[in-house]
Amino acid sequence: MKELLHPICHEWANRCNTHGILMIEKTACHAATTDTFDVVLLVIVDPQSEPMLLRQYSLNEKKAVLYAVSERQLNEWLVLGSHRKAVDWVFNGKVVFDRNGYVQQLRQRLEQFPPKERRLKMGLEFAKLIRRYTDGKALFAAKHWLDSYNHMVQALHHLARLTVIEHGLYPEVTVWNQVKRMDGRIYKLYEELVGSEEPLPKRLELLLLASEFLIHSYVESGSSHLCEALKEKNGAWSIEEMTGHPQFAPYSVDLVIMLEYLVERKVLTVVEMPTKGNTMFERYYTLQKKNFDGPLPLILKSGRDR
Repeated sequence: MKELLHPICHEWANRCNTHGILMIEKTACHAATTDTFDVVLLVIVDPQSEPMLLRQYSLNEKKAVLYAVSERQLNEWLVLGSHRKAVDWVFNGKVVFDRNGYVQQLRQRLEQFPPKERRLKMGLEFAKLIRRYTDGKALFAAKHWLDSYNHMVQALHHLARLTVIEHGLYPEVTVWNQVKRMDGRIYKLYEELVGSEEPLPKRLELLLLASEFLIHSYVESGSSHLCEALKEKNGAWSIEEMTGHPQFAPYSVDLVIMLEYLVERKVLTVVEMPTKGNTMFERYYTLQKKNFDGPLPLILKSGRDR
């Protein structure tokens, strides 16, 4: 079918706003990355274009899907993790068209994983991890075993992605294959949770204890981006100020629970400011002075472990 898609590729390549075209074919290795389609075409266009255009094609019981994605939208997918398969598409797709080496440069940038993007991505995964772990722990205390199990499985996935990012790589769809080579402890926890013959409450109890230690070890690197953003202002921040600031916007609904967790860990301090009526106080957040005097160094592997 890829030969039949050449006219479509040619049409997009002739457009002046097209930076590159990648083709991803469904194989035994990449079946999970094509959403059941036989071929995925990823067309990268300039940042001023529409964020995404989606088209589907079929011929002789074969089907293909085309994503025409703006450079800005693609970067959002890659950094925020809002479309996890995009990482596999960019790294493993066959280059059909590459204007002025754009795709090659994009791959090189992703392999280098700039520290600023890395810190943001770690912060987002850490916030999601705290959300899932906190909810899972509360559900366990309420003896809702299956609901707690669901949250803890998701917490382990975020912990796995956090580990991959710390090693200087982008998490792929097959993240557990990556983690198995990097941190046997996390892989073992996942195996024991989903495969152990112990009663579910016992498995959850053991996982919660082990996870608390691992999460604590990521507090510094996982909160680095948020703490650096807090330094942009002298004094404490209200939650209203933070939710309206572009540096904090990617954390979305996970921002509040991450702030409270960092207060518990004595990374942040709550400052109570009187309201107009002086009958209630508004909570503001600021860094504890002993923490984070400068940007945290991230000691990571260089290059990409393929």
